[in-house]
Amino acid sequence: MTKVYLSAQFPQVVTDRLEQAGLTVGMFTGEGVIDHDTLQAAVTDADILITALSTQVDAAIIEHAPNLKLIANYGAGFNNIDVTTARAHNIPVTNTPGVSTTSTAEVTVGLVLSIMHRMAEGNRLMRGEGFDGWAPLFFLGHELAGKTVGIIGLGSIGQAVAKRLKAFDMTILYTQRHQLPAAEEQALSATYVDQATLLQSSDIVTVHLPLLPATKHLIDADALAQMKDTAYLINAARGPIIDEAAVLQALTTNQLAGAALDVYEAEPNVADAFKHLDNVVLTPHIGNATVEARDAMGEIVAANAVAVAQGNQPKFIVNN
Repeated sequence: MTKVYLSAQFPQVVTDRLEQAGLTVGMFTGEGVIDHDTLQAAVTDADILITALSTQVDAAIIEHAPNLKLIANYGAGFNNIDVTTARAHNIPVTNTPGVSTTSTAEVTVGLVLSIMHRMAEGNRLMRGEGFDGWAPLFFLGHELAGKTVGIIGLGSIGQAVAKRLKAFDMTILYTQRHQLPAAEEQALSATYVDQATLLQSSDIVTVHLPLLPATKHLIDADALAQMKDTAYLINAARGPIIDEAAVLQALTTNQLAGAALDVYEAEPNVADAFKHLDNVVLTPHIGNATVEARDAMGEIVAANAVAVAQGNQPKFIVNN
């Protein structure tokens, strides 16, 4: 009988689907993220591993699982898995693309609104000392209308962000390796520019790229130096895409007006200095933390597990 191991507690739809298919399910039920040794021991006789994005699946774990036929990653990213070692052992690695698009785009827009209108800062104020009442120059933020947003990476999530920010009457610039067809640009009212132009022209810069060697620290000190000192930086993609030390330096020297971050370079750790800045919004990697998105992700990993157990090809293989 096919044995499936879950490295975390997932939505009920996952275990329901696996058990309905007659698969044997084991699960980590401890506190926090499963540690390396526990995971390595658990997958020794597993046929399928369903793992969370926060779990590192390295070569040692893969090599200690001789029966493994699938690693189904619960997340659109897969940089937590040694895909090269998995390929060498003929183990497909799958992810869950697409289903996080709406949620992540909505969170991105929420971060933009929060930092521009100082909502999180206002919430802290009201939970503390409060305020003395409305005044003409008190707690001023900025409207989105008429501003320019620069989107680095106009894939499915970037396009969903552009669609929503278009409704706020913003000018939309984007940059990536390949320009979109003219009809798609027109539908989004998006203009293709190079990265330098985007950084120099944007009031808000938001990143929507996968984490790859080429994108690590894409937003570094040099990139930040090209931005307006009135601009805001948003990251709901992957933490290491931005150089946090450089961002902190830019914020503390007024080279950057503010930042809103949902992901972090050394996640789950957050540089303590960010916590003491009023012009920073911090959220705990909630880009796809909705019931709808997480259930849809669960449907994908469970369907792939069942497919492999039945001798079929899974969908969304990332290490062909």
